[in-house]
Amino acid sequence: MARQARYSVGPAALVAAAFIGPGTVVTATLAGANFGYALLWALVFSVLATMVLQEMAARLGVVTQQGLGENIRAAITRPVLRWLAVALVLAAIVVGNSVYQGGNLTGASLGISDLIGSDQARGLTPLALGILAGIILWIGSYRLIERVLIGLVALMSVAFIATFILTRPDWGPLLTGLFIPSLPVGSILTVVALIGTTVVPYNLFLHASSAAQRWQSADQLPAARRDLLIAIPVGGLISVAIVATAASAFFGRAVSLEGAADLGQSLHPLFGDAATWFMATGLFAAGISSAMTAPLASAYALSGVLGYPRDLKSWPFRLTWLAILIIGITIASLGIRPVSVIWFAQVANGLLLPIIALFLLWVCNQPRLGSYRNSMSQNLLGGVVCLIAVGLGLRSLASAFGWLG
Repeated sequence: MARQARYSVGPAALVAAAFIGPGTVVTATLAGANFGYALLWALVFSVLATMVLQEMAARLGVVTQQGLGENIRAAITRPVLRWLAVALVLAAIVVGNSVYQGGNLTGASLGISDLIGSDQARGLTPLALGILAGIILWIGSYRLIERVLIGLVALMSVAFIATFILTRPDWGPLLTGLFIPSLPVGSILTVVALIGTTVVPYNLFLHASSAAQRWQSADQLPAARRDLLIAIPVGGLISVAIVATAASAFFGRAVSLEGAADLGQSLHPLFGDAATWFMATGLFAAGISSAMTAPLASAYALSGVLGYPRDLKSWPFRLTWLAILIIGITIASLGIRPVSVIWFAQVANGLLLPIIALFLLWVCNQPRLGSYRNSMSQNLLGGVVCLIAVGLGLRSLASAFGWLG
């Protein structure tokens, strides 16, 4: 048993699968194409910040044997504040993920289109992929979901790192970009976007609930932390590989990149079929993994704050993720661009991220956690990350209301 725990990879892989989605692929690609290797340090920072928050979420789940939603419900006793928390979770996690689910399925469909070299099946592909994700979630086996997502993270790792190698990066500037922060002109919003695609509130719900299901005793916290130390840096490495690939392929060249559809095809004239295939495979894996984790996280979050059982086979749980999946399939199949709903989700997410980050810091200092409360160093690190979360939230609101110009 000890040997198994030592090499265990589990819930943190779900987090990595969740934050490496088509939106992250596009954000990282544009960062590399526009600024070369200069912003890689932002990914290093975002991975460290993610690990600080996700360690708190995992510890909370393992020690209390409850998800973050349940802890919010238990901690907030006043009905008005509790319903405000429910409204924020519903708006940012459930509504937001419903909209972004369309992008996840679209990204996976684009990857398949590039792999088979045809756009003819693109209209039906989101439906097929949505049904595939739905079948896996409907079975209701946490271990099955975990193994599928670990496999998709492994596939992403191979695909994006292989693409990175094929594009022959310039190692000097790459290492400089990783370890020496710089802010080229016009890059500040891209830095915020890179951090914001990694440090996301719904992963805190996902990690706390999945850690509570995977480990049943606080004595197993070392296994949870080892899991975190493996999976989150792997997700960060994938993001670094995407930025570096784009820097090698597009920085300083007159190449127009507007979205995920342009990535694989733009690599073809420079590096041949293999680079296009690897990028397409990575985009498919990123899309389908996020298409599974977004509905799952939403179901965990809403079930928790409403007091429903955290049972993958319960009807409230299934109806939540099923609704998000159906909305995502519709958006991806019809090519809908729900600008107003995305705006609403962006506002709600800007409010929720700092609130959830601050709640985590607060609840991880509660006496009921006993010796598993935050240490002084954890509080210091958590405070810094919470300040960053507040900044990200303000930026999200400023962007949504057009205050950024």
